[in-house]
Amino acid sequence: MQPDCRYFVILRTYYMTILKCKQSGCDVQENDTFSLMFFKIYMLKHYQHFLTVQFAVDEINKDPHLLPNVTLGYQLLNNFHESRLAVENSLMWLSGKGPTIPNYSCDRQHKSMVVIGGMSSTLSMAMATLLGLYKVPQLSYGSFDLLLSDEFQYPYVHQLGSRESTLHLAAVQLMLHFGWTWVGLIISYDLTGEQFFMHLKEEMAWNGLCLAFTEQVSEKIKDYDYYIKFLARILGSSSNVIFVYGNTDSLKYFSELLMIFEFYGKMFVISASWDFSAYSTDEMMSNFHGTLIFSHFKREIPGFTDFLKSVHPLANPEDIFLTSYWELAFNCLLSEVKNLNLTYRQCRDRLTFADVPPIYFDKTIMELSSNIYNGVYLLAHTLHQMLQTEAKVLSEFLAYPLLSWKLLHFLKCINPVTGIKDALCGDGSSMTAETYDILNFRSFPDKIWSEVKVGEVIPQEKVLSINEEDIDWPEDFPQIPSSICSVACGPGFRKQFREGRPICCFDCTSCPDGKISNKTDAEQCRQCPEDQYPSKEKDRCLPRTVTYLAYEETLGMILASSAFCFSILTNFVLGVFVMHRDTPIVKANNCSLSYILLISLTLCFLSSLLFIGRPTPAICILRQTTFAIVFTVAIASILAKTITVVVAFRATKPGSQLRRWLRPAVSHALIFLCTLIQMCLCSIWLGTYPPFFEMDTHSEASFIVIQCNEGSLVAFYCVLGYMGFLALVSFTLAFLARNLPDTFNEAKYLTFSMLVFCSVWISFLPTYQSTKGKAMVAMEIFSILVSSAGILICIFAPKCYVILLRPDRNTLQILKIKANP
Repeated sequence: MQPDCRYFVILRTYYMTILKCKQSGCDVQENDTFSLMFFKIYMLKHYQHFLTVQFAVDEINKDPHLLPNVTLGYQLLNNFHESRLAVENSLMWLSGKGPTIPNYSCDRQHKSMVVIGGMSSTLSMAMATLLGLYKVPQLSYGSFDLLLSDEFQYPYVHQLGSRESTLHLAAVQLMLHFGWTWVGLIISYDLTGEQFFMHLKEEMAWNGLCLAFTEQVSEKIKDYDYYIKFLARILGSSSNVIFVYGNTDSLKYFSELLMIFEFYGKMFVISASWDFSAYSTDEMMSNFHGTLIFSHFKREIPGFTDFLKSVHPLANPEDIFLTSYWELAFNCLLSEVKNLNLTYRQCRDRLTFADVPPIYFDKTIMELSSNIYNGVYLLAHTLHQMLQTEAKVLSEFLAYPLLSWKLLHFLKCINPVTGIKDALCGDGSSMTAETYDILNFRSFPDKIWSEVKVGEVIPQEKVLSINEEDIDWPEDFPQIPSSICSVACGPGFRKQFREGRPICCFDCTSCPDGKISNKTDAEQCRQCPEDQYPSKEKDRCLPRTVTYLAYEETLGMILASSAFCFSILTNFVLGVFVMHRDTPIVKANNCSLSYILLISLTLCFLSSLLFIGRPTPAICILRQTTFAIVFTVAIASILAKTITVVVAFRATKPGSQLRRWLRPAVSHALIFLCTLIQMCLCSIWLGTYPPFFEMDTHSEASFIVIQCNEGSLVAFYCVLGYMGFLALVSFTLAFLARNLPDTFNEAKYLTFSMLVFCSVWISFLPTYQSTKGKAMVAMEIFSILVSSAGILICIFAPKCYVILLRPDRNTLQILKIKANP
């Protein structure tokens, strides 16, 4: 038969003094009022730890498959949350009952092997200093502390608390959900706080979040000057949300600060490791209304609620802790107390834990209690594994309890929930998959408060579910608090970071022309695709419309109509000259050259139609070359006319050699030669870099202009320059011959026509360079029409006037009179 095993559990409590005082009938002094209140709060909050031990041990002892034929027991000691008493009680346990004698064991029945404690890392370290000398395994159920994970300094300590290795990820997920890009951080002044700060800062930087300030809580707060600066840095910050990380002990001074100063306009987001009620009065608890709390996912323990129904002081009279708790929770007495100048009402028999307010007792196992529950089961599973595989070693443990240090390896390798030995053994230092409940602290009148679950987050999977409608925000925030350094830049704007400031502090500048931003807080504006253009607000790209100078639009219709009208008018003039070819005025001005000029002007007007309509590669090649050749013929005809006039007046002497230059063949040869040179220039242009079809996406923002690119600009301007040279020569000769007798002289008309032509095309060049798209095409058509119309009107309008309206002046007699006035 297996021996009866008793295992030692140390639970750190604060209320043993009150118990002893009530049982002995002591008097309560005024200076003990705060201490009694302090102990009362902790007793009400942490009595669940004792019940968890009882429940877990009872479950294990009733389980026929776990530690069969072995009874698991426990021993309770208190330390009043003081390191000195923690060491003293540890020494008392090592020595046995009675005086504490080091290195002596006075209790022959002592069979405890493992210590579960304490509730804080400070207590655990104090206990480990002594227990480590005797190699006693210690299960610390408080918040995880990096110092305790040092296997060289604390080799026999195994931490049951969660490492919270992903809490920084959960905090970042919450920030991103609510858009809190500018938050404050208050951490404990220890290694755990430093590590959390580094991890949080790195993750925040990765997600574009910033810390407005980072403050460490240390004893320096006791100094008045530091205290003032500490408050000034926090209250002076523009961040409205403050994340607080640390446990109850490490944030003790900050908790005391909150008792005397309220942080108006600030909201706290904390972890459940910080029990802010530990150092707060009932009145101060309302200051935490709306606080969000990250708490580890509560593990539902089957049967715990039924166990609570069976717990009652009358049913458990040996439990002195339960009696004291009952009287404090219900503010009544179970039995009469003598020599106590206080009056209490008698407790009702029907009271149960269901009647205890939630603030005093949570019906579900809380985080620290869950750690204790896991610790008891961890020990049970460890002993069970050893009982099955290493019975001899277990017998040694029972015979020599101080050999229990050999349990430590198994304690670190057994899963407390499943009882299965893990392949990876350790202190839980790796980043494990953790789940956090998001609790909302609510304060109600009559000193009632509660923690309501409003969401859940799985940091490593980046899964956050939260019900915003269930959240009660602090009174300073009627809706979701905003915590930003700069207002978000809307679509159409980009962030311009301020020099020397965090990336969360920026100015908003409008996107440059041609670029857009279609999201909030864009760092760069992007270019639209070529077939799209920015909207007026620069927040989206709109599809571009393909356009060109079409006949259907107003400008195209006007220009095409003008070209047709002028070509018809030119043909009309040509018809007039043909019909009156035998009249003196037609004969006097070299009718063959007039016919050539009128035909070329007709072609000039019609060539402008090549610039209207949807361009094609063939039209792009034809329109510039056609325009250049027919205009060259027209200007060459004018040049031939001018030369004919000058030579005619110089060949008036009989037998002059100049008369042979007056023959029509000479004029025709001149026109052909000038045109041939232009055709050579056009051939070179087409052979090297000819005009080509293109889609212009830059000229007009909202359109894609289909147009012809001139190809080689040098060749294009050479062609224009050659026409300009011919026009300049014609203008010079005509200007010199303007004073010759008027009978056969049309030099004045030629001068005016070339003056108009040169003026138009000289004005065309800079305008052509400064315009793009359809405007450029329209400008060239306009120049063609105006220059051609100028030649037509200046040269042929006076002659048509005489032929059609003054036929009496179109006689040889009148011409002789003018020649010999």
